[in-house]
Amino acid sequence: MHGSTRRDSIFTIFFTTCELIFNQAIRNVRKTHGNAIIGLMLNIAQTVLLVAVFMVIFIFAGMRSAAIRGDTLIYLMSGVFLFMVHIKVLSSVASAEGPTSTMMKHRPMNSIVSIGGAALAELYIQVLSVVVILFLYHVIWTPIEIFKPAAAFGMLLAVWFAGLAIGVALYALRPWAPEASKLLTQLFARLNMVASGKFFLANSLPEAYLHYFMWNPLFHAIDQARGFAFINYNPMHTSALYPVFFGLVVLFFGMMIESYTRKQASLSWSAKH
Repeated sequence: MHGSTRRDSIFTIFFTTCELIFNQAIRNVRKTHGNAIIGLMLNIAQTVLLVAVFMVIFIFAGMRSAAIRGDTLIYLMSGVFLFMVHIKVLSSVASAEGPTSTMMKHRPMNSIVSIGGAALAELYIQVLSVVVILFLYHVIWTPIEIFKPAAAFGMLLAVWFAGLAIGVALYALRPWAPEASKLLTQLFARLNMVASGKFFLANSLPEAYLHYFMWNPLFHAIDQARGFAFINYNPMHTSALYPVFFGLVVLFFGMMIESYTRKQASLSWSAKH
């Protein structure tokens, strides 16, 4: 008798991959810290500390007048939240398990699952941190008023997607040049401390300096998020769709490089990691 091979449909493959990504995301969340609650609290503490540091800089540098009329902490948090989401997902995806890792020897595991799991885990942690911080601020400090909360959250998702795309490009580069991939990941984090526009508004920048920031999807997302958060601010120089288009282009080239890398992968590369 001849055995017959069963070919799964596209929908079966899609839902199986989604399930694997979900399980990999759970594994990544638990891998960050043995106790998920403590891991979440550490991320919240890191975000709150960053907001506090920026608030001190704002006060002592006399920059409060440059902020939008309204809640200064919401102004700062709108920048810090998106910055954290962008940098965290970029770093997490760039350092996800590559083609020569032990997990890749298991048949269901592949680079899509590894990348998707890392990105989804960071999205879960960061969104939960944002919700907890805003809830505590609303209850303990002062009621929060956000002009268009759904649109502001959309910018968080857009900047998450842009970070995912850049992370995929660095992930594809890592087997060929691991040290360069690490250096570029750190460079993006350091560069965005200034280039993200957390401290200033695009509308307030002179035209001569504006083009230095317009390449950055995080700069567009933060400026647009502040337009959605505050009723009296209308972004005139940035675009809400730029981070999405930027992410699509970078993701396309990143996946092309990753596909080529996967085909050329050999166990000898593991000595480089």
